[in-house]
Amino acid sequence: MKTLNSSTISKINTHNIRNALSCRTQFSFPKDCFVRSLCCSKNGGSFVLALSFSSKRKMVFSKLQTSQDKSNVKGKKKSLQAPTTTKIEAPEPGGAPAVSGESGGDSVPPPLPPGSKKVGSWKLKGLPKRVLALLSNLPLALAEMFAVAALMALGTFIDQGEAPDFYFQKYPEDNPIMGFFTWRWILTLGFDHMFSSPLFLGTLSLLGASLMACTYTTQIPIVKVARRWSFLHSAEAIRKQEYSDTLPRASIQDLGVILMGAGYEVFLKGPSLYAFKGLAGRFAPIGVHLALLLVMVGGTLSAAGSFRGSVTVPQGLNFVIGDVLGPSGFLSTPSESFNTEVHVNRFYMDYYNSGEVSQFHSDLSLFDLNGKEIMRKTISVNDPLRYGGITIYQTDWSLSALQIMKDDEGPFNLAMAPLKINGDKKLYGTFLPVGDADSTNLKGISMLARDMQSVVLYDQEGKFAGVRRPNSKLPIDIDGMRIVVLDAIGSTGLDIKTDPGVPIVYAGFGALMLTTCISFLSHTQIWALQDGTSVVVGGKTNRAKGEFPDDMNFLLDQVPEIVDSSASMQLDSSSS
Repeated sequence: MKTLNSSTISKINTHNIRNALSCRTQFSFPKDCFVRSLCCSKNGGSFVLALSFSSKRKMVFSKLQTSQDKSNVKGKKKSLQAPTTTKIEAPEPGGAPAVSGESGGDSVPPPLPPGSKKVGSWKLKGLPKRVLALLSNLPLALAEMFAVAALMALGTFIDQGEAPDFYFQKYPEDNPIMGFFTWRWILTLGFDHMFSSPLFLGTLSLLGASLMACTYTTQIPIVKVARRWSFLHSAEAIRKQEYSDTLPRASIQDLGVILMGAGYEVFLKGPSLYAFKGLAGRFAPIGVHLALLLVMVGGTLSAAGSFRGSVTVPQGLNFVIGDVLGPSGFLSTPSESFNTEVHVNRFYMDYYNSGEVSQFHSDLSLFDLNGKEIMRKTISVNDPLRYGGITIYQTDWSLSALQIMKDDEGPFNLAMAPLKINGDKKLYGTFLPVGDADSTNLKGISMLARDMQSVVLYDQEGKFAGVRRPNSKLPIDIDGMRIVVLDAIGSTGLDIKTDPGVPIVYAGFGALMLTTCISFLSHTQIWALQDGTSVVVGGKTNRAKGEFPDDMNFLLDQVPEIVDSSASMQLDSSSS
């Protein structure tokens, strides 16, 4: 092995050095050092290039060898006083160098070759792309949609919001549905409140993530490509489009004017033309995805962030809204409107000519904490009251009391109770005791009513005594007593709820309908090239592919033909 300095380095066989460095391996010199000596030797078919560096702190030795005969250099390690040795083995072309370090003193890690990457950091950097590719997978998104639909169908089949005893009785373990489905499945998985259960919300969130991933990886790049002005400078490339034609003796400027009149955006660059229209159709899928996300966000907010409650209030009584409402999920947050007091001023009903109930109404007043009336409205079915994000619906009715006079004494309010009968007809009854109230054989007058129009009375023996209308002031004598039915006091059945997700759901469905219609717009692209006196035209569209050739032919038929001036002069002279 030779040791070279600056005066004799030119004598090295440059061919040998070139062979030793043919692997194109790059490495970094230690900081704040200079080359002390350069050594080159040949060992059989292997070239060894050794560099020694001097530094203010230590001496560093570096050896570069080819991999033709690695076994010949194993065990041959240079060692200096407290040296640090870095060996870079150059593999066959196409391979990566193997780096190993040995130290006789303090260990100094070898520098990574430029362009190399750490495996761990590469995995972390590639993780988001792999996750996006997985989420944007179409079969996965379809499976998520079917899973959400199945859970929603199951939520309509299973009664929601009932007490556990209800599910114990309806889904007992001794008689499971389909051989396995019992109340344990319902209460464990949260199917008693399906639309706010972790399973449903998790599946819905996964579907939303798939929609966003598809938008980011597919739809947005498509829009970016569609917005570019892509000129084609080759007639062969234009003829490869879905539609192509050649216009002899035509001008590309005239074609541009025709296309602009048809609503195209036209761009000219020298002999090339590019035109498009219907770009909104490319944006529509992104809008559809965003609309679906709005619907899902609004539905989630409605299921997990609302309050609901029901109350039946007799005419003339009050209730506080916050005492009736109960949260439906973990996102439910009460508002100041919960302190509002509601007073039922009046309850009344409308009837058909047949006597059936057609509509019922409640005259309601709202009062603040200071007792000041802040709102008053008469509500009915499909005409609710809305205030401060709270909606009060008219949903039901009942009879709470019957007001009577007995032998010109009173009035007395007799509480009415609902009676069970076959069918969906309502029936309410009350009882006016006669004689000693502490007797074990208590008797009295029975009164029944189906609505607020009439009351049927029975004597102590249970025999029919007569029918009276409330407010008619017409007395009836029963068992020596004079009875006057003054009024039938009704109770209004109200459903109260707060639903912050309703505006978002409405906005989502509105956007969904709009973007769905826009998505049917065709995105059409046309390229043209002036080839001498001819114009080569081609184009494509993403929708209405059957009508596209007819539309193109209609446009191209309007392009004027260029007539040679000399030929036209000859034609004029011959005609004269």
